[in-house]
Amino acid sequence: MMIILVALITLGAILIINHALKSPVFGFSGSRFPKLSLPPGTLGWPYIGETFQLYSQNPNVFFANKVKKYGSVFKTYILGCPCVMISSPEAAKFVLSTRSNLFKPTFPASKERMLGKQAIFFNQGDYHAKLRKLVLQAFMPASIRTFVSDIDSVAIQTLKSLEGSFVNTFQEMKTYTFNVALLSIFGKDEVNYREEMKRCYYVLEKGYNSMPMNLPGTLFNKSMKARKELAQIVAQIISSRREMNKDHKDLLSSFMGDKESLTDEQITDNVIGVIFAARDTTASVLTWILKYLAENPSVLQAVTEEQEAIIKDKKQSGEENVICWEDTKKMPLTTRVIQETLRVASILSFTFREAVEDVEYEGYLIPKGWKVLPLFRNIHHNPVNFPEPEKFDPSRFEVAPKPNTFLPFGSGIHSCPGNELAKLEILVMLHHITTKYRWSIIGPQNEIQYAPFALPQNGLPIKLSLKSQD
Repeated sequence: MMIILVALITLGAILIINHALKSPVFGFSGSRFPKLSLPPGTLGWPYIGETFQLYSQNPNVFFANKVKKYGSVFKTYILGCPCVMISSPEAAKFVLSTRSNLFKPTFPASKERMLGKQAIFFNQGDYHAKLRKLVLQAFMPASIRTFVSDIDSVAIQTLKSLEGSFVNTFQEMKTYTFNVALLSIFGKDEVNYREEMKRCYYVLEKGYNSMPMNLPGTLFNKSMKARKELAQIVAQIISSRREMNKDHKDLLSSFMGDKESLTDEQITDNVIGVIFAARDTTASVLTWILKYLAENPSVLQAVTEEQEAIIKDKKQSGEENVICWEDTKKMPLTTRVIQETLRVASILSFTFREAVEDVEYEGYLIPKGWKVLPLFRNIHHNPVNFPEPEKFDPSRFEVAPKPNTFLPFGSGIHSCPGNELAKLEILVMLHHITTKYRWSIIGPQNEIQYAPFALPQNGLPIKLSLKSQD
């Protein structure tokens, strides 16, 4: 009986795929370019495509094998979607910048519903341009420099709470980046709501990649309930702001500006979206940096000396020993360490776009509705762009990389508008951890997990201790 059931399911899946292959979305019917063929490649197994092949191994292996066999443009089928993957700087520029109007950002349906359909990630045109302007307004250097000292305090408190402990680096850095995200969005108001928002958001995030079935007891259902609670908290903060009528210098005040006329729902969607964007990726970068520094003692020593020089200069000039904006401009080596980590680790292996119409590229058809994935990881690990790509070597960034070969924050109108804030909070954390602490990695050091993005195995367990106690 079970064998018959499996056979029927498989047959059904094959029929679904065969029907889909004949539909317009697959480019075989009604195309603007009827004479063009799809890029080379395979769509893999019925329904599941090549999802397992991609997510069960080092993505470098999957991408390298595909490029070797098919070239820099190839088709596949992952996460329930037909896709065209592109792996050259020129193709990435075409999709993300020069012809970005032909490709819209896209996310899994569950994530779109949880973040909110009016969040910046899911929109184009004038509304997207307005949101981007508001986020940049709050996160440009002239704005974020005003709360460097607050980020400094968050970093100090985070490390203080971990002294002498066995630490899951990724989890603790997620807490740090979450607190910085709340600070940047709500300013000092976040203190009164931090624990409540944290409780709701931690439930919400568990459902980001779940099946969007809103049935009682499902992960998606629990996450949507937490999302509703989180929205109520944000609404409470907005209401309180309007009653107090005080001037604030944070992202929420930027969203609430009278001239912008955003609805409360739009504000809430974008607040939740910014928390999502600001947290896991920055935390994973910090995790990888601590791993690479532990494995490269000479680089760690050089970074430590650069950071200690800042403390020494402050002491000699009688300044308070608190990191300020000007100090972050005295960290060129530490900045190169961040850049090299972003390249080697390639936290986001690719980004999703969707063709809004049939597109011709290099003689191939990209059908309307197909996902298009610029492969950041492949570009960052191409020896033509970066010699000895697997080697951790911050000195390579003493010279600016070639155009469109270094894309850790994306490119074009949908590039990450919060990248300056991310770099700032990383620099501040590295200042304190290198000058005051030692850490040692516990357990296997070469294992990597790849879902949903690359991380050291088990979040990089370490033992953290004060230098003065060694």
